[in-house]
Amino acid sequence: MRKLQTQGVHHITLTGADRQTSIDFWEGVLGMPFIFDQPNLDDPDEGHLYFDPGDGRLITIFTNENRTPNPRRTPTEPGCVHHIAFNVSHATFSQAVERLRERGIGNSGVKDRGFMDSIYFKDPMGLLIELACYRFEPPVGCTHADVMIEAHRIRVDRGDYNIAEIHLADAIELLVQRRQQTLSADRSPKNPY
Repeated sequence: MRKLQTQGVHHITLTGADRQTSIDFWEGVLGMPFIFDQPNLDDPDEGHLYFDPGDGRLITIFTNENRTPNPRRTPTEPGCVHHIAFNVSHATFSQAVERLRERGIGNSGVKDRGFMDSIYFKDPMGLLIELACYRFEPPVGCTHADVMIEAHRIRVDRGDYNIAEIHLADAIELLVQRRQQTLSADRSPKNPY
């Protein structure tokens, strides 16, 4: 059977509260430009707001003026969305806990994930949001996924529990060696020149 090959996330649509609460959170807290809105074409009682999460793709929110914020955690049963993670720069990540606290938004504080750091908090409707910051930059011509698959292979080969920075560094070195030619006939660490 042939696959239906995906090429990235087109958009994610969430159920929000009222229009202004949604704008205040998605643009006001997370800095996602509010790019357009229109009616929900499947429900005339709802609005449909579109935001750019920073990569030119879309996060959309269904709104209804009769819905109010409900910070109770959204369901996490099988089939439900557990959380949505957004990539942020190290500069932004280092300010996130303070900026969330300034707004009165409770959060998890920084969590060490080995290959990245994370901070968790909830949107106005109780959906868990993660701010994620990679601990590495991929080599030119490679993606974060390229580094992660190599780091995973290295971790498994070594019998380590989870991906750590040593695995990332070794994966990046491997990817550069594969991609970049050198005039040196001997690439061994004993002969660095």
